[in-house]
Amino acid sequence: MESGNKITDLLTRVDDNIWEIPEDYSPGMNVPGRIYLSEKLIRDLEPETLDQVANVAKLPGIQKFSMAMPDAHLGYGFPIGGVAAFDEEEGVISPGGVGFDINCGVRLLRSNLTVDDVRPKMKELTEKMFEAVPSGVGSKSRLKVTDSELDDIFLHGSKWAVENGYGEKTDLEHCEGGGCIEGGDVGNISIKARKRGRPQAGTLGSGNHFLEVQYVDKIYDQEAADAFGLEEGQVSFMIHCGSRGTGHQICTDNIKTMSQASKKYGIQLPDKQLACAPAQSEEAQNYFGSMICAANYAWNNRQMITHWTRDVIADTFRSDIDELGLELVYDVAHNVAKLEEHEVDGKKKNVYVHRKGATRAFPKGHKEVPLKYRDVGQPVLIPGSMGTASYVLHGGDRSMDISFGSACHGAGRVMSRSHAKKEFQGEDIKMQLEKRGITVRSAHPAVIAEEAPGVYKSSSDVVNVVHELDIARKVAKMMPMGVIKG
Repeated sequence: MESGNKITDLLTRVDDNIWEIPEDYSPGMNVPGRIYLSEKLIRDLEPETLDQVANVAKLPGIQKFSMAMPDAHLGYGFPIGGVAAFDEEEGVISPGGVGFDINCGVRLLRSNLTVDDVRPKMKELTEKMFEAVPSGVGSKSRLKVTDSELDDIFLHGSKWAVENGYGEKTDLEHCEGGGCIEGGDVGNISIKARKRGRPQAGTLGSGNHFLEVQYVDKIYDQEAADAFGLEEGQVSFMIHCGSRGTGHQICTDNIKTMSQASKKYGIQLPDKQLACAPAQSEEAQNYFGSMICAANYAWNNRQMITHWTRDVIADTFRSDIDELGLELVYDVAHNVAKLEEHEVDGKKKNVYVHRKGATRAFPKGHKEVPLKYRDVGQPVLIPGSMGTASYVLHGGDRSMDISFGSACHGAGRVMSRSHAKKEFQGEDIKMQLEKRGITVRSAHPAVIAEEAPGVYKSSSDVVNVVHELDIARKVAKMMPMGVIKG
């Protein structure tokens, strides 16, 4: 993008919240770009993010549009908040379209507890959760898995956890894809990736990952809220984490392979971070099989944390899990590529949908929405920044047409971690949050500074865009009571 130009001067406005990057924006674009932003949010969009959307549009076999959700910001190759679908036969698969934290995702656990029940025990509950769930850089699991158990986790995801006593079978019914993608291949996972993954099963990690105690502040859609088991004043628990070191290593290993493959197959890359290979090539399928394993590892991770969270809640309130109503509402992936059937130019076809910092948002009636929710649509979970509102939505009627069934995944950063640590002091942010009645526990004050509310866009502004576009419709607003940070 030429310096001095306003972003809006270079875009075509399609609708109130839809902006198009025309194909003549940058030579080599195969499709236009589409950015879903309000007029307010587009002011915070970095010019480089626009360039990344345009670069993704240059990859072979891309379908309809290269897209960016309203929480979009600069990422590795693809923007965070980027969505792109590639033809099963003529397209490509790119690790940069998934990211390093494969299946970083979020799940919501409801309860029968009220704010009045929990507030007096908030500090005790937060401390016990911090002790029960390993968190922070280098955190290690409470159990040691064998090589064969690690393979089972890679191949079966949450199913392994449930079969080994970490949860209930109903948890799998209320999880994207049942908490497992079929087709994983452990054969191409490096020794280093396995070594990093073995001690980290059931750990929260660091960065923007969290375990948060929330309450339902407002209901927007009573029918959907009833289906999801949510009501005002009710306390819930949100878990946000991913595939830890094993996912990062799998991505790192395959980016090297894909860089060589791009040259081998004569793919002209506008950015080396978009390293890719033809979807049916050995290199692409090897990555895809390994990526599935990392995604399954992440689902297992969140399932184990859910189990320990339930134990802590039951112990704190001296009641059993069933009486407390500790049911999983849903679990969604943020960073993943999936082979899905979508309609393109009036015909149904299989495409590899890359969602990087984006959440699946399938509408009512879709066969992959759990039966319990099929009349209202898939739950869509969009966490806010620390100390701000999170939202529960349901997949909207226009999601399949507009965004390959995808919505935003969070608030979206407007400040780097290094900048945040210069701008904020962790202890100051902690005191400010505690004055607002939000208990914070972290492995290190620097993490609080990196994730301060001022580092992110307004979650409400971001969510309103997908709501107004009918990509995902608001069901409930959740406010924090306590936050565990890695």
